[in-house]
Amino acid sequence: MTQYNPTRPEQIYTYGAPQLKFGPGASDEIGYDLSVTGAKRALIVTDAGVAATGGPQRVADQMSQFGVEATVFDGSHVEPTDESLDQAIAWAREHGPYDAFVAVGGGSSIDTAKAINLMTTNDGELMDYINAPVGGGRAPSQPLKPLIAVPTTTGTGSESTTICVLDVLSQKVKTGISHARLRPTQAVIDPELTLSQPAGVTACAGMDILCHALESYTARPYTSYEHKEASERVPYCGSNPIADMWSEKAMELLAGAFRRAVRNGDDRQARLDMAMAATFAGMGFGNAGVHIPHANAYPIAGQVKGFRPADYPQDEPMIPHGMAVSLTAPAAFRFTFEAAEDRHLKAARLLDPDAATTDDPADQLPSVLTSLMRDIGIPAGIGAVGYDEGDIPSLVEGTMKQQRLLTTSPRPATEDDIAAIFKASVQLW
Repeated sequence: MTQYNPTRPEQIYTYGAPQLKFGPGASDEIGYDLSVTGAKRALIVTDAGVAATGGPQRVADQMSQFGVEATVFDGSHVEPTDESLDQAIAWAREHGPYDAFVAVGGGSSIDTAKAINLMTTNDGELMDYINAPVGGGRAPSQPLKPLIAVPTTTGTGSESTTICVLDVLSQKVKTGISHARLRPTQAVIDPELTLSQPAGVTACAGMDILCHALESYTARPYTSYEHKEASERVPYCGSNPIADMWSEKAMELLAGAFRRAVRNGDDRQARLDMAMAATFAGMGFGNAGVHIPHANAYPIAGQVKGFRPADYPQDEPMIPHGMAVSLTAPAAFRFTFEAAEDRHLKAARLLDPDAATTDDPADQLPSVLTSLMRDIGIPAGIGAVGYDEGDIPSLVEGTMKQQRLLTTSPRPATEDDIAAIFKASVQLW
């Protein structure tokens, strides 16, 4: 097996997280939280579906008593694209300026708010900032405005991270913008906002939580990198003791709450535990990083054919991010097993203490994952969402563009390795 052998091993790791407010009713205090930043004019970013619940307007209404004028933009696109972000940015520029931003919704709304914040405080075009080699990989030169992220789905992690994810339509690839300045100023986690989340969304978002925790826990150690100068440090620094702690706690919570939250959306304790698991996993992967399942998810979602998932908008084909991440996860963790055997086995025990021991230790974690996926209604592989072996070369090409993620894999992955993972994921059971 190829190993990472730095000539001068890294000895430093970094950790960052937003301010956090957690608990039922926490969203009722956003007006006060925003007022202490000195903001006088705020833009609330959401999507039409979340706006229809009345939640974003309630957030806007409470701000007036604290001297903050709020405007609601409900044009966020589910699974943002470069086109949808450009439209949102143009709208914000026309109706601004704003002193602060509040994102109320899933990861799509939070990522849209991040892009608006970036592009109304810095010059240039969106493609200038998108990660290389898809875009220019430019770093923002100016500070961003305060951003409060209020997730209404459990799983995105975007409220904790420095990442904005999007589809670049012309290249049929999902990619992102990554910089420490994109991390929200504050995350407000109110489990009450997730009670209306349908079962299909809960399942997909929950698989995103799970893969966040698993990928950061099994990421290559920070000591496996070459030593960096201070100016070279990036948010994803590899597995480390602080990120490990959050990832383990997230898995423990998922073990008890995930199936319950999908089966009974009114189970308030399960919803609270899922929200906490999402927060913990975000605090883990937002620093350690993610690897192969997320890298594979970008072309899976970006090259979607005619698949339309239950409990999501049906106006156009899409593969939700959490679903896309999960579809190759069993095969990916079978591939990475030999690089961190103890961690893979411990993760399997954390997720299912009663799981039967398999004859092949490398199959322990994949078996736990496929059992869960069957139980919560995740499709049985990439074949179930419209792909076949003839699509694998194109999918591999898309994955290999995600070098920012692949470098975090505990085991270096070649094009042939990624192709084998996709082939094993056509039909999982």
